[in-house]
Amino acid sequence: MATQFPGAAAVRQTGRLYALALDVVRLSFRRPFQFRELVQQFWFIASVSILPTALVSVPFGAVIALHIGSLTTQIGAQSFTGAASVLAIIQQASPIVTALLIAGAGGSAMCADLGSRTIREEIDAMEVLGVSPIQRLIVPRVLAAMGVSVFLNGMVSVVGVLGGYFFNVIMQGGTPGAYLASFSALAQLPDLWISEIKALIFGFVAAVVASYRGLNPRGGPKGVGDAVNQSVVITFLLLFVLNLVLTTVYLQLVPPKGS
Repeated sequence: MATQFPGAAAVRQTGRLYALALDVVRLSFRRPFQFRELVQQFWFIASVSILPTALVSVPFGAVIALHIGSLTTQIGAQSFTGAASVLAIIQQASPIVTALLIAGAGGSAMCADLGSRTIREEIDAMEVLGVSPIQRLIVPRVLAAMGVSVFLNGMVSVVGVLGGYFFNVIMQGGTPGAYLASFSALAQLPDLWISEIKALIFGFVAAVVASYRGLNPRGGPKGVGDAVNQSVVITFLLLFVLNLVLTTVYLQLVPPKGS
């Protein structure tokens, strides 16, 4: 009897995850498009993610502004506090916060819903009837998660920047004019584009991972709970790796302003 190497199961699972992602991309352009399901999922994901995201973005922006303000004061570069804090919030903190909340709130609910459908054999019934569960259920959820991620990323950027401005100017005695002038001097439009691109990709990854784990639970109702936990952990790991890759590529392709 042939023995499999220890990582065979992980490689197999990874291949199935990539296959699901490719099927989602392919079926996104095939009719009929489930517009009603898309709207319902968009509203559902937004309703469970907006408030936690807004509450998290305020302390996130405050912590970044306080640390950078303290550091720039120590090295005598207070005039660059606004640029450093705002760029850190827009490029890094905003898409990461958005993705974590989408995965933790929307993705977990998505995984639990699909997992309960799977153990009730609703997915098998759809396949028997000739209905593609990926096109009917997964594609609207993935597109909804991507759309919500883009909008939430903009909200987090605005709230985080306002929070950072408040804590830097009010609590650390910074100058409002210097805060805004340094930002306009060093920031550029691609900084906003990379933030939105990150949010779009992160939303896609979070929804695909949640959908994959929801379609493949093990062990009945307990397996659904395990699948939800696994989807959140796997999404977090993938998001940090993707963030590193995207940030590295961006810094290599887009030169800093004024260089």
